[in-house]
Amino acid sequence: MLGILTKIMEAFGPSVVVPFVLFFIALALKVPVKKAFNSALSAGIGLAGFNMIITAFTPIVTPVVTRMVEDTGINLRVLDVGWQAASVVAYSTEVGMLFLIIGLLIQTVLFLTKFTNIFMPSDLWNNWQFMLWGSMVYLTTGNLWLAMGLMILQNLYVLVFCESIAKRWSKFYGYPRTVIVAPLMACTVPYAIVMDKVLNLFKLDKVKLNPEYLESKLGFLGEPASLGFILGVILGFFGNLTRLGELNAWGEMLILGISMAAVMSIFPKIAGIFAGAFSAITDASRKATKSGSKERVWYLGVNDAVGYGEPSTLLTGMLLIPIMLVIAIFLPGNQVLPMVDLIAIPYVIQMIMSVSKGNIAKGLISGALYFSIGLLTITAVAPIFTEVAIQTGVSIPAGAMLICSFANMSNPIFALLFFAFNSQSPLLIGLSVVVYLVLLFVTKTRKSQLENYLEQNNVEVEADTAA
Repeated sequence: MLGILTKIMEAFGPSVVVPFVLFFIALALKVPVKKAFNSALSAGIGLAGFNMIITAFTPIVTPVVTRMVEDTGINLRVLDVGWQAASVVAYSTEVGMLFLIIGLLIQTVLFLTKFTNIFMPSDLWNNWQFMLWGSMVYLTTGNLWLAMGLMILQNLYVLVFCESIAKRWSKFYGYPRTVIVAPLMACTVPYAIVMDKVLNLFKLDKVKLNPEYLESKLGFLGEPASLGFILGVILGFFGNLTRLGELNAWGEMLILGISMAAVMSIFPKIAGIFAGAFSAITDASRKATKSGSKERVWYLGVNDAVGYGEPSTLLTGMLLIPIMLVIAIFLPGNQVLPMVDLIAIPYVIQMIMSVSKGNIAKGLISGALYFSIGLLTITAVAPIFTEVAIQTGVSIPAGAMLICSFANMSNPIFALLFFAFNSQSPLLIGLSVVVYLVLLFVTKTRKSQLENYLEQNNVEVEADTAA
């Protein structure tokens, strides 16, 4: 059964799973078959388009980032080998694969019983992020129940975080009734909200550094395409400092500039197609409300690629690449050399950017501090991950003492839960459950106040920007 499930996961990706789920949800809401099919197809087209853009963009920017890292001459013992190595660990254990089934059942039951308004099974692929930490507990302790308990509790944490941010994320990125549910993004929610409040105390909400404001002040140079081109050339310059006398270096700079401009220009068009896929469900829900039945406000879990190319998210993420390299060099106690996963930063900061409504100044400060905490988190986790990775057949690159995935393991909440379960201490495990129950209680009883706070906060930002 696990083998069949693995083949299914390999054969179908988000661009198939999400439309499939969307089609049957639309039919359940009495949307005509033709309209339901067209909505599902639009969702598939959008997701395929997102992935095509990112897949084409990645090999262009990766050599520049790699050279930038190599030119710094940093000598740190933990090498970032990317999320691919982490996913190998997740899919290489029976307990990890077992959670694909159990997690899918739990997520479905929690939604159908209205315990949560987040339909998470539509992003089945990203369950591997739970499986990674569960596999690590299983291979270090040999305890199946501890590993399964950790993954289930992590899943419950993610659902609470997504419940609290769904309305804000959906509105900011322009995708009705959807939210990303990937754990590495969801776990930034409490940090994003608290940090945004702190930065507001320092009046950073008055700093109108977002794409709209830049365009109004800089004219054509402030347009998303122009900003993408300029930033791409600058990154290319710093990635070619040691070979500025070569023609290929200047070609690479300009190619990266054009490529970033292309992402900034094309991504919103595909986003429009993807957003249109959910209009049928939204209309059907409104009709149900008018007919007298109470509308249930719920959100479909979507792949994290859908927000990658939003202008403020991509600009902030690309600017954080050189910033995090500098921080990695000088941060006391850090042993991590971020490398392969640096280009994944725009994925991770989506919650941060939605809370601040695209404020690049806030995003840079919040992102830099979050990933700095992440570097120290990885430094603590890397020895265990490396040992587990070797057991599952992951090869260690020459010259690297330890390995990690910068994007996926710079998650302090999951790391703390991992250490609690890995310690096998009833006290620490019980404490992690109590913390979840408190978060659940606050979310259930204060959800509307939290949503109103986030919306009111951003209404003020919109008013300031308009002024």
